[in-house]
Amino acid sequence: MHRFRFVLTRPLQLIPVLFGISIITFVLVRSIPGDPARVLLGFKATPDAIARIRAQFALDEPLWTQYVYFLQNLAHGEMGRSILYKIPVLGLIVERIEPTFFLVFGSVLLSLLIAVPFAAIAARRRGRLADHIIRVVSTTGLGLPPFWLGIMLIIVFSLTLGLFPVAGYGEDWADRLHHLVLPCLTIALALSAVLTRTLRAGMIAELRSDQATAARARGLPEGMVFWRHVVPNAIVPTINLLAVNIGWLIGGTVIIENVFSIPGMGQLLVRGIFTRDYMVVQGVAMAFAVSSVAVNFLADILTVAIDPRVKL
Repeated sequence: MHRFRFVLTRPLQLIPVLFGISIITFVLVRSIPGDPARVLLGFKATPDAIARIRAQFALDEPLWTQYVYFLQNLAHGEMGRSILYKIPVLGLIVERIEPTFFLVFGSVLLSLLIAVPFAAIAARRRGRLADHIIRVVSTTGLGLPPFWLGIMLIIVFSLTLGLFPVAGYGEDWADRLHHLVLPCLTIALALSAVLTRTLRAGMIAELRSDQATAARARGLPEGMVFWRHVVPNAIVPTINLLAVNIGWLIGGTVIIENVFSIPGMGQLLVRGIFTRDYMVVQGVAMAFAVSSVAVNFLADILTVAIDPRVKL
């Protein structure tokens, strides 16, 4: 009953968080230098034309009035109208959400496929050559800038070997999967470095736990002890770390989408910043914030479902 109440009340606790994010987003967006109307119309625009654009998008209103309009739009499930595209921002986000979703999903899946076996090898061979190599590689991966790594992957696998496209998103599903390999690998290499280190530490601790010792005393093979008792318990703290990093990853797609020219929300955000399209920047930033909060909420539920000992 207590866990069911947690699932119901937890989203209500997140409302103040989203409200605070909306204030920060609104203030930061309005702090971007430049006049959206002048950027849209060009430097030769007349004062009357600029005034009409500002009035059309309520840019001539006081900031607190603009923020009230922003909240009213959010309450009605809208995010305003783009100054540049002249269409509702929500429609723009819906069009761009698919590439970003599959980029994030593919990156997380690929990072887990890399991190889990490498962490298992390092934990079971602690102090040996394989462990040292994996630790050095994961530490190196933490220090590589994603944009630099993406460019290097393009040079090696696209320009030199010709195995993958340089940029774009593709036409059909197979083509899109082909286009997403390098972007997903770019993000996964950085994310898997973090997960490998955390999983390795958790697995080493669980190998020494009383539960693993009792399993060995019952005559279970070491491999069964490791995968049945050690790995599930080591994954629990990694779930929350993964949730935090997925929030970072969602924001990090801004860089990767622009490196690989993927028409997702990150690319839309960058163009909105350069064109001073306040509505687009606010809408995408809020979409990223809601996604991050939702991921952390799901991580809390998953942690409780996997380990009943976790206190809420």
